[in-house]
Amino acid sequence: MSTDVSTGTVRTNVPARLDRLPWSRWHWMIVIGLGTVWILDGLEVTIVGNLSGKLAEPGSGLSITQSQVTGLAAALYVAGACTGALFFGWLTDRFGRKKLFLLTLGLYLVATALTALSFDTWWFFLFRFLTGMGIGGEYAAINSAIDELIPARHRGRIDIIINGTFWLGAALGALLTVPLLNGLPTNLGWRVAFGLGAVLGVVILLVRRHVPESPRWLFIHGRADEANHLVDSVEAEVKRETGKDLAEADNYIEIRQRKSTNFLEIAKTLFRRYPKRATLGFSLFIGQAFLYNAITFGFAQILQTFFDVPPGNSGYYFAVIAVGNLLGPLLLGRLFDTVGRVPMIAGSYIGSGVLLLGTAWLFHSGVLTAVTMTACWCVVLFFASAGASAAYLTVSEIFPMETRAMAIAFFYAIGTAAGGITGPLLFAKLVGSGQVGDTVLAFVIGASIMIIGGLVELGLGVKAEGRSLEDLATPLSAEHPDLPSQRGAGTPTPATGATAG
Repeated sequence: MSTDVSTGTVRTNVPARLDRLPWSRWHWMIVIGLGTVWILDGLEVTIVGNLSGKLAEPGSGLSITQSQVTGLAAALYVAGACTGALFFGWLTDRFGRKKLFLLTLGLYLVATALTALSFDTWWFFLFRFLTGMGIGGEYAAINSAIDELIPARHRGRIDIIINGTFWLGAALGALLTVPLLNGLPTNLGWRVAFGLGAVLGVVILLVRRHVPESPRWLFIHGRADEANHLVDSVEAEVKRETGKDLAEADNYIEIRQRKSTNFLEIAKTLFRRYPKRATLGFSLFIGQAFLYNAITFGFAQILQTFFDVPPGNSGYYFAVIAVGNLLGPLLLGRLFDTVGRVPMIAGSYIGSGVLLLGTAWLFHSGVLTAVTMTACWCVVLFFASAGASAAYLTVSEIFPMETRAMAIAFFYAIGTAAGGITGPLLFAKLVGSGQVGDTVLAFVIGASIMIIGGLVELGLGVKAEGRSLEDLATPLSAEHPDLPSQRGAGTPTPATGATAG
């Protein structure tokens, strides 16, 4: 839709109407249409890690080493994700959630399909970067849309579980690589693996076409009538499904509509208005990025180097770890809405860091086998996965509506660049040395930075459970931000459309 619309002042209860909706089939459509993309990300990262040994073999079709696959190619993928997050995050806040979550998925599809057709290393590296761009853009567009469409009382668990489905993709990727590597020629198996990712992406794209634009984005950007009509249709659908009338939504907010928010205002908002929250976002993203990269990018290489696991069998071990990662958000997710954000995020960060330190000590002592090492990683990542998912939840709900996608993109890009670019390059070098002490050092680095993130959460965390997004961070466009009505406790008025202002 065109963004060339007139703007004025609108008094609306759209956020309250969305937050008071009971869970329905419409919400499941949102979850399936948007949340399943993390399966693709998990598939991508896992496929590359488990294919690294085969790609490095003679006859693969590429002249590449295993360290280049797990180091340089992984770093380029993450660099692309950071670039895509920033670029598409800005476009998401400017042109809407729906246009961008269709565009970024389209970019992923094309790039991963062309990765499968790689005929030289430079081509492989280029399209790993572009695949990362598509996935990075997804993080900004999808997390902002999910938080703005899901009721406040469900937002924590749903967001955490959706982000945790990355590991469903990881498990699928790990299991897929076993028959593909062992049953197909060396130069064909890895190509089919990337091609399957593109096929799955097409299926998700077909479902995603039915996901609507965020009503919150619509009313701020001069399209209040569209926002109201959309919420009217959702309410009618929910009433038909439940057979019950909905409670009145009597919390209103007055907004001076705008077409866009410039970078300067975004930067001022993040660092001048919310400096403690900005520090929190950095700490959580850097912590989880380092812990995960300390384990996942060198996973297959560790098994092959220290435990003599054949390259084609590492997928079995990674599938077990992926299941542990998936179970963490599934089983712990609801506690982030009941026990609370701060204790759960801090506990998952500190707990997983301490457990990884214990794993490092056992590995250094030489008492672990491939099976017990995998079991230790599984327990560590059970807690780390819930915490890492909560990092995305945190930065998507504690900043104003107008900056939400860009805030997600910014903290993802900066935090992931620190842990996700530096991490693979550093950890690939440490693991690639073949020395036990170097691999132990990689674990200690990842664990320590994760623990620091948990300590920052204890000091600066925000109690966001059950609170509306507008209550957590008053929109920049709020006409009277100091009035009680702008904090979710106002008196209803008949007008919900735009008026001259």
